[in-house]
Amino acid sequence: MLDQAVAFLCEADRLKSVQRANVLMDLSRPENSAEHSWHVALYAMVFGASDRAIAMILVHDLVEIDAGDQPIHLDHDAAALRLAEEAAAARIFGLMPQGAALADLWRAFEAAGCDDARMAKRMDHIQPLFQVLQAGAPLPDHVEIVRANLERGRAARLVREWPDAAAAARDLLAQQGLPDSDLGRRLAFLAEADGLKSVHRANTLIDGSRHENSAEHSWHLALYALVLAPLAEPGVDIGRVIRMLLIHDLVEIDVGDVPLHSAGGQAHGSAAIQQAEAAAARRIFGMLPDGQAAEFLALWQEFEAVETPDAIFAKGLDRCQPAIQNLQAGGAGWLRYDVTLAQLEMRVGTWVDAASAELWAWLSGRLSAHFSSR
Repeated sequence: MLDQAVAFLCEADRLKSVQRANVLMDLSRPENSAEHSWHVALYAMVFGASDRAIAMILVHDLVEIDAGDQPIHLDHDAAALRLAEEAAAARIFGLMPQGAALADLWRAFEAAGCDDARMAKRMDHIQPLFQVLQAGAPLPDHVEIVRANLERGRAARLVREWPDAAAAARDLLAQQGLPDSDLGRRLAFLAEADGLKSVHRANTLIDGSRHENSAEHSWHLALYALVLAPLAEPGVDIGRVIRMLLIHDLVEIDVGDVPLHSAGGQAHGSAAIQQAEAAAARRIFGMLPDGQAAEFLALWQEFEAVETPDAIFAKGLDRCQPAIQNLQAGGAGWLRYDVTLAQLEMRVGTWVDAASAELWAWLSGRLSAHFSSR
């Protein structure tokens, strides 16, 4: 089971190379579908979606690995696209036996026939709107696409389904700013979160084409939790684990990524880094309405403390995913920091084993084989 599950998770890495038509809020580059999926899941978390709706969002764009992204403002053959996406779903989810459950989530999202799917769709449709409208200097052609979408496109239903959000979008189109309200604070937080897409990590994508960023890493980890849930100890709440992983790296917007194998006074886990991350957490989560700010901060602190079953499983996955990325990429990230097998057993193995002895047994064997062949 683990071989197939990891093969699926490694295939999912390719979503990080699927470019979308919209751009990051700093206009530096196009967004990719993996970091978009993370941001949409964070929107869903902020606006009270269920665990099932968030799970739908985590898998909703995986078919784009084969079918590509289809911008809403361009004409396309809907029937042909549907066939291409169904074929992609059959191939990608078919990589592992438990993929059938994920395929069911994807099909439920596409059908939008239940409350969870409708909520997931709503988040998927508003994230690109506000990503454009809250940018410091949005591209004029993107603003016009948003305007058309709100007036006669798929977002027009917001007037009926979510009038406050529709009104906020209209205010931003009129350059009137966000409302001074809970909605305004949530949207400001979500705009700030866009910065995580520009935080680069030490490890690369599996294909070695570039360094991974912390937003797409967070999406990938949440997908790991969804797929590897059967390995969790009894009592672990996978929904809470996924929520932890969606927010666990937001402090890096201020602090940056601190590689696990770095050294010195600013090393991973040092007192200076812990203090900086705690300050970042207070600032970033403090942008939310007070009650939600306290909830998110407490969830982040639980992850950092690694004392509860949910946090132990989340931390183990956070250590496991980069190790698998490095194995698949030939150990490129480890070479940079001159990492040894003994260091990995201490810095990675301790946490993965605590999360799941079966997962560590699988990973340990592959790490040993990699280092023995060098």
